[in-house]
Amino acid sequence: MTITTFEQLLGTLKKVTDDITKTIPFKNIQSFLGDLKQIKPTWPALKIGNLVAPTPIVQGGMGVGISLSSLASAVANVGGIGVIAANAIGLLEKDYYKDGREANLRAFRREIRKAREMTKGIIGVNIMVAVSDFHQLLDVAIEEKVDIVFMGAGLPIKGIPVEKIRENGVKIAPIVSSARATEMIFKMWKKIYNDVPDAVVFEGPKAGGHLGFTEEQLEDPAYQVEAIVPEIAKVLLSYGQEFAREIPLIAGGGVYTGEDIYQVLQSGAQGVQMATRFVATDECDADIRFKQAYVDCTKEDLGIIKSPVGMPGRAIRNKFITDSEAGIRPAFTCAWKCLSSCKAQDANYCISIALNNARKGVLQGGFVFAGSNAYKIQEIVPVASLVSELSTGYLLAERQKISSKLESLVASLQHLAERYKTMQGQVIELGKAYEKVLTTPSELMEKVTLTELRENYVKTQAKAKKLQLKMVEKLMASWYLLEPQRI
Repeated sequence: MTITTFEQLLGTLKKVTDDITKTIPFKNIQSFLGDLKQIKPTWPALKIGNLVAPTPIVQGGMGVGISLSSLASAVANVGGIGVIAANAIGLLEKDYYKDGREANLRAFRREIRKAREMTKGIIGVNIMVAVSDFHQLLDVAIEEKVDIVFMGAGLPIKGIPVEKIRENGVKIAPIVSSARATEMIFKMWKKIYNDVPDAVVFEGPKAGGHLGFTEEQLEDPAYQVEAIVPEIAKVLLSYGQEFAREIPLIAGGGVYTGEDIYQVLQSGAQGVQMATRFVATDECDADIRFKQAYVDCTKEDLGIIKSPVGMPGRAIRNKFITDSEAGIRPAFTCAWKCLSSCKAQDANYCISIALNNARKGVLQGGFVFAGSNAYKIQEIVPVASLVSELSTGYLLAERQKISSKLESLVASLQHLAERYKTMQGQVIELGKAYEKVLTTPSELMEKVTLTELRENYVKTQAKAKKLQLKMVEKLMASWYLLEPQRI
């Protein structure tokens, strides 16, 4: 069913409602139906403590320098949660090779402040637990009072300044790849801090960039969003009850359309994380050539690489990748040991430098991370247009769920309305006949049974009232069906 068809169905329901409410004697129901007619189904807000994102989308953090203040603020301005990626953000600075740690902290703080100047919406940051300056970057995020910190590439358990985080009103959301990891983080937080994170992000195997799965698990149904989300939801429900709070689950990896968002929320998540779709937007902080790589790529171009950080990653395969796999080493200088587990020498390249080159559009010196659905992207659009498209797709998926039932109710209403109209005509005619008999000379009254007329009139009027009540019941059922919380 298309949006247009559903709008036609909704229009029919409104007309039938208007016609029927003119005849029903229940004033309160008339008023109530009037209120229900104003309801428009929409996606639910994502609530993380006192943070409320009207658009239940978290824009995934993309380093190096792909999601900075421009993209994050644009997403926040349309009601989502915009995210600045901290990973190797110091490569934006001229002195990165002189002092990479200091350059990271300076650039990170600047981008957070720039984003705050461009939006009043929700701004988050993404910090990899595995990076050497994780704790320093986290301190900057807390000092700048970002709304939420997403922590991936490791388990954020040790040395988390929870008290300082709470004092500054910052929310914490670990990024996980399993219910087991979720349980471990929450169990240790409870033990060490007598607290738990505010939300959790599950990043599935269809995501772009580094993946928390083995290559064998990437296509295994047991590790996909629809399989893992319910498992994590159970863990969060248990801890939520213990700590008397709602702990939302945000799921991502392969989420491409509004219909996808609907399905993920139906599986038990309260929000989605999307990164790939936001690359091909005007506001994305990457060079236009980086964005165009998404538009130009084919399904066959997308593949898995072995990253220097020891994890598989999904990227748009190019000559840089095939050369490195063949042992052809590009010249590079390691600025500092930004990641203790990095094996740049073994992989024949520095991933931060490669990603930064790609960000600048120098694709011969790097490569582009991308999700499994990147090949579907056809054009670069404004963030607002993208979110509008996603909203429409969600609305369509939401309405399709109830369309057949609503169509049946509307058809039944139309049938009842026609029967009621016919029966009302019969009541009027019987009333006239009964009135005529009463005023007819006595010799005519002998030819007509007054009692029979009266009984027919009463019976027909009772049937009309019964039909009227059935119409009211189906009207209420139809409009209740359209309430967002019921859909």
